[in-house]
Amino acid sequence: MEITLVSRKKKNQSSESQRTVVSVPTVIRASQATSVENIDEKLMALQQELIQKAQSKEAYDEIVDEIFRLRELRQQTTVDTAARDEQIKRINDLQDYIAQQTTYLTEFDESLVRRWIKQITIGDDHITVELKSGVSIDVDA
Repeated sequence: MEITLVSRKKKNQSSESQRTVVSVPTVIRASQATSVENIDEKLMALQQELIQKAQSKEAYDEIVDEIFRLRELRQQTTVDTAARDEQIKRINDLQDYIAQQTTYLTEFDESLVRRWIKQITIGDDHITVELKSGVSIDVDA
């Protein structure tokens, strides 16, 4: 997923230079395809179906397999959510830091680079900046 980051509007910025900024954490959370709540709902329905089939002595192997698959998916989703929340925290920290800046940077700030940038890759026709938050920004050279 490629996200273009836009700085927030400064108090003295003209309305022509205003841009609507989509919250990066909102985009990241929305990209989560499966939520724990949805999985839990499916598990409850399958468990009810399993009880009904067991009581009527019908075959229920497929339901059991699906329950195990959903339990594994739930565990993986929980782990992914924790990693995503950490990424969101780092992005929020970066946004807060940027918002606190009163002027534009006019010279190289090594402490800023060390704090936020993981890697910069320079290619023949583009530059890729990878932040420690995991966000990657490609710039055409």
